[in-house]
Amino acid sequence: MSSSFEEALEAVSESVQEELVRANTEQEVSQIRITYLGRKGKLTLLLRRLRELPPEEKSRAGELANALKAELERKIEGALVRFYEETKQKSLAQEGIDITLPGTPLPRGRLHPITQVTAQVVDIFTRMGFQVAEGPQVEFDYYNFEALNIPRDHPARDMHDTFYFSEEVLLRTHTSPVQIRVLENQRPPIQIIAPGVVYRRDSDISHTPMFHQVEGFMVDEGISFAHLKGVLTLFIQQMFGEGTCLRFRPSFFPFTEPSAEVDIGCVICGGEGCRVCGGTGWLEILGAGMVDPEVFRTVGYDPEEVTGFAFGMGIERIAMLKFGINDIRLFFTNDLRFLRQF
Repeated sequence: MSSSFEEALEAVSESVQEELVRANTEQEVSQIRITYLGRKGKLTLLLRRLRELPPEEKSRAGELANALKAELERKIEGALVRFYEETKQKSLAQEGIDITLPGTPLPRGRLHPITQVTAQVVDIFTRMGFQVAEGPQVEFDYYNFEALNIPRDHPARDMHDTFYFSEEVLLRTHTSPVQIRVLENQRPPIQIIAPGVVYRRDSDISHTPMFHQVEGFMVDEGISFAHLKGVLTLFIQQMFGEGTCLRFRPSFFPFTEPSAEVDIGCVICGGEGCRVCGGTGWLEILGAGMVDPEVFRTVGYDPEEVTGFAFGMGIERIAMLKFGINDIRLFFTNDLRFLRQF
């Protein structure tokens, strides 16, 4: 092997070691790597001279060159690791971390009051044997109105100030369409509650364009208004307390006959009469009734064979009465002072 090539390798080795000894920072070591092992580094250029050597010397020279390259890479990497550790130790010493200090406390989250009340409503009814069903929020006019005995010219549509996408597609105004979808796909006995979001074009201290409802219904042979009264009485006493009184007032809904609105004794004044209950001692809480025979015929049931009841309530209304809240908009303002109370 050419003595000049071997001497050049030794010179590179000595030069790298000397520069590593003088290096004081990671940047200087990185520069040494570039100077000797980069694309135009001294050792890289030296390796390209291997092709100029006689064939009998190339093998031995290649072994020495590759061994030197591996050694330099190892030494440079070792120097970089050493500087990294030294820098880390200096940083730790300067920061002076006291590992005995308590960690930074994380803020404790809470369930939104609407979520809490929805969960309680669902829990009460599921313990009575009801199952939970869901349906789409973007609904067809057929399921939202017509199948519930509310044709296009029915005055009851005026009670639902509706968001329409087209003549046939809308944002559902109540969760009652779930009743139709379930009845179309199941046969009695059926015992369902359907909590969910609904939408109406309305906004003031007691209404919002988006709010939450729970629809409930039971269908089987021999279901009567007495069953409806029993289920709702148990629910109200579970939700507001054993001593809560209630009354059923005759009303009208297109999809139930007979229909009733349910009031509870005012939770603010205990039935004595106050501004909240308008001096009556009663607060309206939900609507209910026996499923209209026309609704059964729409889904292919024989109203002579089965009967059923249905009811619907607003979750915000329940929450406002339960917690004594006087403005529905508080539920949606994300004011932590309000939310932390629950």
